[in-house]
Amino acid sequence: MPTPLDKALNSKKAVIVFGSIVTAVAAWSIWGQDMFPKEGDPTGDPEKWTREELRRWLAARNLHPSPNDTDEQLLERVKANMRAPRV
Repeated sequence: MPTPLDKALNSKKAVIVFGSIVTAVAAWSIWGQDMFPKEGDPTGDPEKWTREELRRWLAARNLHPSPNDTDEQLLERVKANMRAPRV
């Protein structure tokens, strides 16, 4: 005499649902990670950084660079917020 579990396992709908769940978990494990990791902080002299590097450095520290800021303003803000070198 078949049990409700036996009937559920023989159902096409249950197999399709289970397969969909497995597929969704696999897709999440592949694409749910950082597929395109963030670029690291720029290094070196800020005077030689590009505009995008200056903006990225400020944004990483929640200093909210304005799109209207000039390169000189961005550079001034970066220098003002950089840590003093250890002696």
